[in-house]
Amino acid sequence: MSASKSLVLAAGLAVLLGGAVQATPLFPAATRASAPRFEEDAALKAAVEGARRPAAHRARDQHRHPYESLTFWGLRPGMTVIEISPGGEAWWSEILVPYAKATGGTYIAGYNDSANPNYSEAARKARADFEVKFGVSATDFGMVSGLKAPDNSADLILVARAFHNWAGNEGQTARYMSEFARVLKPGGVLAVEQHRAAEGRPVSETAPNGYVPESYVIEAARAAGLVLDARSEINANPKDDRDHPFGVWTLPPTRRSAPQGQPANPGFDHGPYDAVGESDRMTLRFRKPG
Repeated sequence: MSASKSLVLAAGLAVLLGGAVQATPLFPAATRASAPRFEEDAALKAAVEGARRPAAHRARDQHRHPYESLTFWGLRPGMTVIEISPGGEAWWSEILVPYAKATGGTYIAGYNDSANPNYSEAARKARADFEVKFGVSATDFGMVSGLKAPDNSADLILVARAFHNWAGNEGQTARYMSEFARVLKPGGVLAVEQHRAAEGRPVSETAPNGYVPESYVIEAARAAGLVLDARSEINANPKDDRDHPFGVWTLPPTRRSAPQGQPANPGFDHGPYDAVGESDRMTLRFRKPG
């Protein structure tokens, strides 16, 4: 067993109490958030090693540590899991969907916001294609709808690499955090993976480069009534100095070589940035009290 996995599996258990939730086709009725078991999970291992995942995605496991991260967040069989904005890559979806199907759980994607008057045909098609590809349902997520899900209905909400997109829009992070707190069951978990900026710089400077300080996420969660349950260095990368010409997207896997929207620069030297690997990232577990 790896050292990082040992640290994860040594985490203490928490007793989770919950209240009644509203039953809907997407959100089955439940009475409490499931208590996490920080132990070996054969179904999760099978999902991580699944043949459905492209080789390029599996190659990134050395940087993103999916088994260790999901164990740290407390994923377990039978949970209702909402993934926020999985996007076209759907890196986590390729693991979470088969895991939910194999263990009697429910996976829902907060994909995009059909209530937004600017909702495009391309966005509609992307959401429909995602639902068909994975055989799951998506629900609205955006500034108009918030997170379209009943109160106290999710065991775990996963937010991966999204806070830098929200930080530049006044009130967006606060609105979404409030929605996550509302939708989580008492005792439920908000799981966060995010490119991490050094402390001391304002988020207005770091977010355009894809990074936010850990304190920014923690404070936003606290303001929404969520409690920091644990933080992990599973996805830390001390080689990432965050000083890259095209932000975090200079690093793998994006490997940008020119400003966004401009043609790639064939003469750009990727070597120093490939040597860094993927970004330095925070891995946080928040819990809804109750």
